[in-house]
Amino acid sequence: MITISDKALLNDRLDALYAEADAYFNRSFKRPTLTFRRSGRHAGTAFLQQNRINLHPVLFKHNRDAYFNDVLPHEVSHLLVYTLYGRVKPHGKEWQATMLEVFGCQPETRHQFDLTPLNIPSVTYLCGCGEVELSIRRHNAVVKKQRQYQCRRCKQLLVAAD
Repeated sequence: MITISDKALLNDRLDALYAEADAYFNRSFKRPTLTFRRSGRHAGTAFLQQNRINLHPVLFKHNRDAYFNDVLPHEVSHLLVYTLYGRVKPHGKEWQATMLEVFGCQPETRHQFDLTPLNIPSVTYLCGCGEVELSIRRHNAVVKKQRQYQCRRCKQLLVAAD
């Protein structure tokens, strides 16, 4: 669970990020609401029309520094881009520029957090790189011959490691 102290620190960081954005764009942005709900494998999610950021409490507990330095700027950038430009590509040039120029962060689209604490059931598949874990939902789609998946690194088709 997220402690009151952690919530205060996250809100302080949120305020600092918005102060940077206010100064950079020379305008005042409405501060979003922070919520803390489990959300699958997502470290954070920006709800654009609600002006809300949801953070995954279990992943936060195990990756505190990354949340302050990467996840929160990532989600704030989504909200800022939506406010400034409306509906554009989620990780498009506007978002990337906001990450780099406003917050000085690398515009990474996926986290590399260890998901073991989430206890998400998975099935092991193999590729040229080694082992890859697929969710039960994706595994079932492979079994039913509805989908095939390839490794993001080596691009080989994934094969079940029976």
